Amino acid sequence: MGFSIRWSAIPFALAIATVGIKPALSQPIMISPSSQPIQVSGMSGGNQKDSNCAGFVAPMPNHIVQVTEDTDLRFVLQGATSSALLIRSSTGQKFCVPADSYSQGKIEIPGRWVKGTYSVFVGDRANENHSYTLLISRSQ
Repeated sequence: MGFSIRWSAIPFALAIATVGIKPALSQPIMISPSSQPIQVSGMSGGNQKDSNCAGFVAPMPNHIVQVTEDTDLRFVLQGATSSALLIRSSTGQKFCVPADSYSQGKIEIPGRWVKGTYSVFVGDRANENHSYTLLISRSQ
């Protein structure tokens, strides 16, 4: 017989095979008024066209941010000049800012962020994939 089945993996594998579910993202990024700056990185772009300003995005957000209390935050993305930062709140609000040649790929979205969950997409208007770094910090 030469093979063994790992029973704990079967329900997960069946869910992926039958429904096409991708494994979940890593844990949400938790932000509170006392949080230290958090830096994450990844690849921009995807295969879904955003009809607003983000260009092409992945079907799932690049990052999930959980704001635990209303607080002043600054999202700073450093990516390609074709990058765009799209943030969707759980209440349906959208914030989208594209980079341009003057910003050299740097995008900033500061403001007062209310308690809630935010889906962060890093799109690419040229339908390419580029590495990026996202810094989330308190606004001063």
